[in-house]
Amino acid sequence: MGRVSECTPLISWSGPKLESHTNHRLEWKGNLSKGQQLASKQVVQAVENRTSLLVWAVCGAGKTEVLFKGIEAALLKGQRVCIATPRTDVVLELAPRLQHVFPETEIAVLYGGSEERTKNVPLTITTTHQLLRYYRGFDTIIIDEVDAFPYSMEPMLQYAANEARTEDGAIFYLSATPSKEMQRDVRMKKLDSVVIPARYHGKPLPVPGFEWCGKWRAKLGKGRIPINLKLWIQQHFKDGKPIFLFVPDIELLEKVVRILQESYGDEVAGVHSKDNERKEKVARFREGKVKILVTTTILERGVTVPNVQVGVLGAEDDIFTESALVQIAGRAGRNAKFSLGDVRFFHYGKTGEMNRARDHIRRMNYRAKQGGFLHE
Repeated sequence: MGRVSECTPLISWSGPKLESHTNHRLEWKGNLSKGQQLASKQVVQAVENRTSLLVWAVCGAGKTEVLFKGIEAALLKGQRVCIATPRTDVVLELAPRLQHVFPETEIAVLYGGSEERTKNVPLTITTTHQLLRYYRGFDTIIIDEVDAFPYSMEPMLQYAANEARTEDGAIFYLSATPSKEMQRDVRMKKLDSVVIPARYHGKPLPVPGFEWCGKWRAKLGKGRIPINLKLWIQQHFKDGKPIFLFVPDIELLEKVVRILQESYGDEVAGVHSKDNERKEKVARFREGKVKILVTTTILERGVTVPNVQVGVLGAEDDIFTESALVQIAGRAGRNAKFSLGDVRFFHYGKTGEMNRARDHIRRMNYRAKQGGFLHE
């Protein structure tokens, strides 16, 4: 919106109501798992009843597919639907997927610098910041990754989301790691919820292993990485498996990349929030041209690579909260053909966050097994 001060006039406009159409054809031939089917039915019911719903789904459960029938139901009623997510890269990933399954529906894609801000369309995919442009504009709003920064830390964005929906509109919250406040609201019956405790392929979530690696910061200062991390990387690289290595900050990332490049050359790359070549490097990682991708928490969600193995160096650092570690572990085992995945937390002392993250994953696996969502 650019700079706005107290003396800046703000003009609101209520556009024409969309007419009900029957040409919002859902073209998707996939099959939903048992957990996805249950969630999909509740999403449709919430759209019809115009209520709020938390979809608590483990990483890799297939949250987007669960939404398809609900979005279709809203569109066929002539409603305006908005899918909002905190990060631009997720918007850019969702847009072609939604356009593919709703080929006859006009879609607007909004993010910083987008040129589609004036489009009045049935389906809008946007960053949460862009919701500040709307007042009572959407009948159904879906907030994806509701626990992600900056949405989770910025009350202004949460206020914007509520103001952007019609007074009787439905709002959905999607998350693998909902906040304690949101979990409390569910327990107190203030918020309806549906849980998908298993991935779409019915295999358990990889449980992280903890590995003590000594004074790893001092070793990096001397141009070395911990020996157990070095051997872990060597083994997976030898087996031809892509490797995700998470580190606490950019300064440490640059040190690790330099050390690894001495052994692996151009097959190592590092990405962080200030990296102008981030998209290109991630694309090369997906294509297999980069075998080892070192990253900060900027890639803790939204990037899926088959057969990837995941390591965290310095898992005891404050940046690695329970939520972050669950999301990071969730990068592994997402593909049905490679459902196992190796997740290792290399540390200089276990933390409560590390233990809670591992317990969180174990609880979801137990819940999925008890509910019959897992299969051998």
